[in-house]
Amino acid sequence: MSGTKGLSTLSSLAAFFVILLASSGSSASDHLRKSSGQTVYAPVYSHIYVGAQGQEFQLAATLSVRNTSMLKPISLDYVGYYDSSGKMLRNMITTPLQIEPLGSTQYFIGESDTAGGFGAFFLVKWSADARVNEPVIEVVSAGTRSGQGISFVSSGKVLDSN
Repeated sequence: MSGTKGLSTLSSLAAFFVILLASSGSSASDHLRKSSGQTVYAPVYSHIYVGAQGQEFQLAATLSVRNTSMLKPISLDYVGYYDSSGKMLRNMITTPLQIEPLGSTQYFIGESDTAGGFGAFFLVKWSADARVNEPVIEVVSAGTRSGQGISFVSSGKVLDSN
């Protein structure tokens, strides 16, 4: 394609895709994912490598579990913290915890806790009495050193769903 004809063809293709997307007839509520329970893998970064020499930059991690149902509670049945080799380091809860509609809870791993290593993760199991919107399960990693701060969010990945 060259010149004006190429731009015209690209414009036509772009218009076609806009019309196709607009006419799909789906709404945001059609894409809500619902479940009555899941097992979720949430990656934790105890450190990252920075600088030309690849120096370790220690990070704290906060697991956040947010119930996105406006009407139903969910039960947090298990939260385990694992190291890079998949060995459980600690069970973060001893009994199930109910999270009310639109409520949340969190679990913290300190910056100085390096037992998990670079490939640490949380395994989260939750359930509900009915199918509800999937909760938001994320890990916020953050650290500071010499006036420099780093923070980012890692999303959980569903491993199993009811």
